[in-house]
This record gives sequence, C-alpha cells and structure tokens, in this order.
Amino acid sequence: MHILVKEHVSVDILPFIVFIIGIICLCILMLIAGHFLGARSNINIKHVPYESGIDSVGSARLCMSVKFYLVAMFFVIFDTEAIFLFAWSPVIVEAGFSGFIEVVIFILTLLSGLFYLIRIGVLNWTPIKSQ
Repeated sequence: MHILVKEHVSVDILPFIVFIIGIICLCILMLIAGHFLGARSNINIKHVPYESGIDSVGSARLCMSVKFYLVAMFFVIFDTEAIFLFAWSPVIVEAGFSGFIEVVIFILTLLSGLFYLIRIGVLNWTPIKSQ
C-alpha cells in the first residue's frame, strides 16, 4: 500500500497501520489481563473514599453560595479575553486598522457585559437591608 505525495515521494503506510493495530491489541490484552488477574472483593469498605492516608469524616457536599460560581464564571470569561488578546498581539501590525477596530469591539462588548452585571448588582456581596 503506497501513497504518492507530490508525484515523486512514495510513503509506505503499512508499517504505520501495523503499529496502530499492534497498539490497540496490546491495550485490549492489558485490559483483559487486568480483569482476569485482578483480586475480587465484595466488602463495603472497598467503596469508601480514602486519600493520603486520611479517612474521610463527614460529607463532601458543601453548600456554596452562587456568588462564588459567578466569580468563577467571570474569571473564565475575562481569562478567555486575555487569551484572545495574547494571541492577537503578535499580529498587531499585520492586522492593520481593521484588526484594531475588531479588537476594540471585542473588548467593548465584554466591558458592556461587565458594566451591566455591576449595574444590576450581581457583584454586590453586601447583604440587602430589609425595610
């Protein structure tokens, strides 16, 4: 099985296919061997979490305020903005004025969303005074 690349170079893909099939067979063999050679146990202690030599005490389910999740979402949004701006920075000169306008629109869109959230009080963590 040969693939012609640019009419002069012949690439033989048979070794690659054999390699991939061999890797898949090896993975299947290891999974089957682990299933048959693994120890069997039906005791309840097997399903108890155990980490770093410390037995768990209490429940891992904690009630967290929704505000913490909002802060996490803000972080993701503005971290994504930073990634886009970092990726844009090497091509500032090549992008020209139209690229600059696009980035300004991108930043203004995110800032308008931030100002809207501030205006409706999402970031206000002080308790509301009851009248």
